Amino acid sequence: MTNYATGHLAEKYAAEYLEGQGYRILALNWRTKYCEVDIIAIRKKRLYFIEVKYRKNSDQGKGLEYITAKKLNQMKFAAKFWATENQWNRDYTLGAIEVSGPNFAVTQFLPDVL
Repeated sequence: MTNYATGHLAEKYAAEYLEGQGYRILALNWRTKYCEVDIIAIRKKRLYFIEVKYRKNSDQGKGLEYITAKKLNQMKFAAKFWATENQWNRDYTLGAIEVSGPNFAVTQFLPDVL
């Protein structure tokens, strides 16, 4: 399986996890030529822009460790871009999900990484 396909599969499992937690998925792998968001979801009138990090095993470290300051800035930009484009004037936040192993298990979810 390619890295691209693996990433999409991890996003699918992350979205299923979120749905099980009461989130409604608005978009998977939303992209423009300027930015991208893995999952856009809503729960209790709050919008979540969620980064999905997959690691096959812990040899590479934990997935959420790879959310650097640069990545956080990219996430902020993408969230503002989407909110402006969609005239979203309500609350939103940035979140992250770690998916691990050959079974694509959600091992950590941070609904607010700021």
